[in-house]
Order: sequence, then C-alpha cells, then structure tokens
Amino acid sequence: MQTLEADLDLTEIINGEEVMGPSPFGKHQRIVFNLADIMRHYVIKSDLGEVCLSPLDVILEDSTNRLQPDIIFIRKENMAIFQDWIRGVPDMVCEIVSPGTYRKDTAVKREIYERYRVPEYWIVIPELLTIEILTIENNRYITHSIAELEGVVRSKIIDGLQVNIKDIFDLETYV
Repeated sequence: MQTLEADLDLTEIINGEEVMGPSPFGKHQRIVFNLADIMRHYVIKSDLGEVCLSPLDVILEDSTNRLQPDIIFIRKENMAIFQDWIRGVPDMVCEIVSPGTYRKDTAVKREIYERYRVPEYWIVIPELLTIEILTIENNRYITHSIAELEGVVRSKIIDGLQVNIKDIFDLETYV
C-alpha cells in the first residue's frame, strides 16, 4: 500500500545524489499555474500531447537522474514514456527558478537535460521577469527564444505556442 507521504516526495536524484528541495513559495506556484494553464489549453486544443506538473518524477536514468521539473510536456506520439512516472526523455521541461535554486536550475539541471537531449528546456526567472527557451542543436542547448521584462516567447517543440510574458508574471507585484 502506498502512503500519502510517498506520493508527495520532493526528493530528486541529481547525478546519483539524493537532493531534497524545499516546497515552493506561493509566487512560484502562481507562475507555474499561469504558464501550465496556457500550455495545457493550447496543447489540448491542438491535440498535441499532455502537460504535467510537479511533483512528478522524470526518470532519465535509474538511480542516477530522477528529476521533478515544474512543468513537463510529452507529445502524444511519445506517451509510452508516461507510466507510473515519466520513464524517459520528455519533449519539454520547464523550471521556475527561485533565488535558492538558481545554480541548480540554470547550471546543474541544464547540463543534465542537455546530456539526455531533452529537446526543449524553459528557464523562468521571476526576479528578472525573464523566460528563456533553450533547444538542442548539435547536442548543445542554444537560445531559441527569450523575453525579458516584456514580449513573447515561442516554443519550437509545442508547435505554434506563443506565450506573452505579461500573462505569466503578475507585473503589478514586481513593479
């Protein structure tokens, strides 16, 4: 029998080491839901696949890399990886960066996602009002789209998806 406690485990395995992250703040959760809501409605309307939210394990390699990105997208043709958890490489992952997770999200996890060739990696930095979308080219991430303070980002993997930064951040809170 599985317990509720096991279902809410925020532990990740990063390069073979167990790492327990803190639960996110309210601002972080608002941003996750704003972005996921836009993505989910677009993905459903366009019949492209499925959008999932953390905590949900993405097992890239057993006992070595089990991460919990904030938002995950899987194309419908890749849904075989969505089992009890996600076992394999999703098509897109997104991390909402907190001051305490900056290095982990922008360097450590970026390197892991790049190593496993996750096709698209969104990095959202609320303190800078920035969204950067990275895509794999020649086995390395390059910036595909970026919006800072204002503007629109465009996904390469979620065909046709455009997100206006003002729809993600509560700009009155940040000004």
